[in-house]
Amino acid sequence: MSRAAAAFFGVVGFVCASLFAQSEPASLTGAYSDTVSVGYVMIPFTALGSHGLPITDLRRTEFKLFVDGNPVRSDMFEKSQEEPVSFTILLDCSGSMALAGKMNAALAAVGALIAHRHRGDDFSLYVFDDTGEHELVPFTEDPGKITAALANIHPYGKTAFFDALAKMPERSKLGRNTSRASILLSDGIDNNSKLARSDLERMLEGIAVPIYSLGIRDAAEGEKLDPKHPNDALSDIELLDEVATLTGGRMFLGERPNELAQAVATLETHLRAQYLIGFTPTGQGAVKYRRISLKLAGGRIRSVRVRAGYMGTEPPRSR
Repeated sequence: MSRAAAAFFGVVGFVCASLFAQSEPASLTGAYSDTVSVGYVMIPFTALGSHGLPITDLRRTEFKLFVDGNPVRSDMFEKSQEEPVSFTILLDCSGSMALAGKMNAALAAVGALIAHRHRGDDFSLYVFDDTGEHELVPFTEDPGKITAALANIHPYGKTAFFDALAKMPERSKLGRNTSRASILLSDGIDNNSKLARSDLERMLEGIAVPIYSLGIRDAAEGEKLDPKHPNDALSDIELLDEVATLTGGRMFLGERPNELAQAVATLETHLRAQYLIGFTPTGQGAVKYRRISLKLAGGRIRSVRVRAGYMGTEPPRSR
């Protein structure tokens, strides 16, 4: 284990309430919502073969792009393998993360992410509590800044999970690299957001930046809701999975540091085996949500991870 990663296990310090005592409540007016016709639709995707391993030599003839079930002409096909990535890290700082070693597992995951960094990668760090998200470290290539910031975090209070996550797609644009990803570390609990779950789902439908959800919980846990305390949800696997699926990312589950560190290793492998395709909408038709799909040719591709759709006008039809 690297020295930077090992430092994460010595986390001590202030509670979030003290750290952010001077912060104003998060405003939802800045929440990301792609409700206008976009100038270009960028579609990152990962193709998986046997045993769920990424395919790194995909040919353009092995898939076709569809929007709302109609074939679409793309004008880009690029491999982004091994390109530097801008990572936006969003860490749950609520009181539920103090239970059962959840925070230690989350910190191990961040340590592993930094340990796997490639030349040119940059990272930003946000945490969220009952008032929304707070930027601790703007984008940097210096992992020591992330480590130092995490040394002042201790989970406390409720959580505005939906409000915080809605801001991340816009925050991720501040990274320097074309390839971007948001890393969400949470147990999925929300008990203080202004946004409803349906609002969050709608906002994430057209997002081009994949969100990788690292669910801090045991996959064998029972009920998601405590009937005696319906406003205090236990870990919500379904929500974490939906967030990842909508954006073309993936969800991982774990409760121990080594499980989350291994999840990050898998995440890195998949993220650095991405392809990019894209097109310019025609400007014709209504600005509305349009669903993206890839149809696969040949037998070696088992599945593909791709964003769910985009908000905009009609795509160029394939002739």
